[in-house]
Amino acid sequence: MAHHLILGAGPAGVIAAETIRKHAPNDRVTMVGDEKEPPYSRMAIPYLLIGNIDERGTYLRKGDQHWAEKRIDIVHARATKVDAAARTVALDNGQTLGFDTLLIATGSHPVRPPIPGMDLPGIHPCWTLEDARAIMAKAKPGSRVLQMGAGFIGCIIMEALAARGVALSVVEMGDRMVPRMMGPAAGGMIRSWCEAKGVKVYTGAKVEAIEAVGQPGGALKVKLSTGDTMEADLIISATGVRPAIGFMKDSGVTCLLGVLTDEHMQTNVPGVYAAGDCAEAFDKVSGKTIVSAIQPNAADQAYVAAMNMVGKQAELKGVTQINVLDTLGLISASFGNWEGVPGGEHVEVVDADKHRILSLQFKDDVMVGCNSVGWTEHVGVMRGLVEGKVPLGEWKDRLMHDPTQLMHAYLAQAQAQGHWSGAKDTRRR
Repeated sequence: MAHHLILGAGPAGVIAAETIRKHAPNDRVTMVGDEKEPPYSRMAIPYLLIGNIDERGTYLRKGDQHWAEKRIDIVHARATKVDAAARTVALDNGQTLGFDTLLIATGSHPVRPPIPGMDLPGIHPCWTLEDARAIMAKAKPGSRVLQMGAGFIGCIIMEALAARGVALSVVEMGDRMVPRMMGPAAGGMIRSWCEAKGVKVYTGAKVEAIEAVGQPGGALKVKLSTGDTMEADLIISATGVRPAIGFMKDSGVTCLLGVLTDEHMQTNVPGVYAAGDCAEAFDKVSGKTIVSAIQPNAADQAYVAAMNMVGKQAELKGVTQINVLDTLGLISASFGNWEGVPGGEHVEVVDADKHRILSLQFKDDVMVGCNSVGWTEHVGVMRGLVEGKVPLGEWKDRLMHDPTQLMHAYLAQAQAQGHWSGAKDTRRR
């Protein structure tokens, strides 16, 4: 009877554990999670902050007996060392677990900026349920909240904070909001939208120091690189995340930015796999390895890894490079190589009055990337054209002249060539 050990109890760990149980009903499955709560979704935390759900609503599986019924053992501990040659994992509770197959699905952890005063009370990432409880206790209507970071995760948190009625300021070191997802015009448009909604936005700025004002746990004084100073009742750090793989040092498993895998999600060590935010997976579409910290990829990778762990062939088709974001009601999206590729062509149309931007990137007659603000009707088609690598022929020149003809281009070219990506479905919904 094989023992399948899974490190990580987020969406990737859960999907892998259940997939293994389904296809290997008699094998032993252990899932290790480093938080005391049942497995939950970090993506649900903003909805908890808004008040749409309670803590139970964040749980990935709702039944109290779900894990017992599935015969999946859950261990609440943190992995401290992996020895791939000895097939063992050491945990911080003193246990050492052996394995036949191992899945690294430990996700990411927040990057903690090296700022004087970061360890004062009232400063939190927004990453765990414990963080959410601390934030909810302080983020009352009228509370002065400063958020460091206006990237993808930062903008999602901002939505939740605004819903709580706080007085919100956001500091982003990049020259625009969502700099790793949006070009200058789009990032600027999101900023003006947020400012119109009452959020104070500082771009090209960093927090340089934080100090307590009066009693510990009271107000905090913040100094910015711009020379501005302000007081806050709560500071939220959303300055990015990185793969949580420190414990993989000297494991014998090759790690770059993430744990390096092939198309089966297997590492350089047979029987050792990785999936989700901590995995650096080979992407056939771009021909390179990518860490892509979005939940659809985590789910696909976990399924592929789990099938291979029980001896069934499965391959990752590609790593979806897609982000769709709702910032205080303004929808933006980016797909593929949205910054363009060497030797490619680019077209952008801006409708400032309606808060809309559409930006397309081409290599020859194939659309290789795009981003948009406010053009929600095109999201499915954008994905279809980029992921399908659909040759556009004469439609490419038409799109260079008028990017809003995307739907017509897709229907003319993708359908004619038998491509199917679900983009047609978006029109029927």
